[in-house]
Amino acid sequence: MSRYVARTACRACRMARAGYKTGAVVAARSSPSTSTLPSTTFIRYLASSSHPMASKVSPHASYAGTKANTPLVHTFFDKQTATWTYVVVDPATRSCYVIDPVLDYDAASGRVSFTTVEALKSFIDAEGLHVDRIIETHVHADHLTGAMALKRILPSHPPIYVGSRVDKPQAHFSPMYGFSHADLQGSFDGHLVDNEKLKLGELEVTFLPLPGHTPDSMGILVGDALFAGDSLFMPDVGTARVDFPGGSAKALFESVQKVFSLDPDVRIFAGHDYPDGRDVASMSTVAEQMARNKHVGAGATMDEFVKVREARDATLGSPKLLHPSLQVNLRAGRLPPADEHGRQALKTPVRLPEDNPLTGV
Repeated sequence: MSRYVARTACRACRMARAGYKTGAVVAARSSPSTSTLPSTTFIRYLASSSHPMASKVSPHASYAGTKANTPLVHTFFDKQTATWTYVVVDPATRSCYVIDPVLDYDAASGRVSFTTVEALKSFIDAEGLHVDRIIETHVHADHLTGAMALKRILPSHPPIYVGSRVDKPQAHFSPMYGFSHADLQGSFDGHLVDNEKLKLGELEVTFLPLPGHTPDSMGILVGDALFAGDSLFMPDVGTARVDFPGGSAKALFESVQKVFSLDPDVRIFAGHDYPDGRDVASMSTVAEQMARNKHVGAGATMDEFVKVREARDATLGSPKLLHPSLQVNLRAGRLPPADEHGRQALKTPVRLPEDNPLTGV
């Protein structure tokens, strides 16, 4: 047993004695483990501090590397939006990143709750972790980010980071929702610079630009673990759609080739999982993706990928939480300001045919 797995197993024992359910500890080379967010309605807040999950939480699985200088990765899966959140830990210093946290939102009622971010905080506290940064891999269009809520409830108030090209989706979508420049100014605490290198504790970190799904998509390479956002899913799922403004199948193919140039043993953690007849999973390797990814594996050419990806996108509808997500996520998780009556609301733009009986009414 490696010292990283041993450390994690000891922490799992401590959590079990404290009353926490523990996820599986999985070595980096093993197979992926196969073993939550309650637009036009007013936003309603749900006090959730008494919810049982607010005080006890366990990761879906925890992945410990088998090499030196590799992170311990705790994975959390949101069933409603099929989103993975990651707590990425330097075992030596207990410093960590939280990547792509989720805010609980029920579109039918407009209800916002904080059960998921409170559960993350409980886990972070129980593990004795220090959050260096909260990172968004891109501006998501399928779930509301919990970044701002998590920042506010953590005593250290860690900064929220996103890719430096976030200005592109901000500029495109701002007129749709009536956002002014001031509404977006300083939304994020910092921006990830393409190919910037820094440290998470003692671990090497590189921020890889991975445009294609969206223009601002970034990959976070921490030691031997790449957090790919929506650029690569599990091999049997393939890749994400590219039909958002600024998206490009050619750019995504080039981004994937950049990932494929990494060491074959590099672990890839996906932003979502949409299993068909199997349990959810989050982790693969570069070698597995190159061999088996249904869209870009087995030596697929750019022309082949573009044809498949664009044909698939032509059949897809808009994400269910598109408009609520963008209005919150363009602003790092801030909700819309209240009106003069203290009410907060999200907008849903209406699309009408040019010739329709409601014109001029």
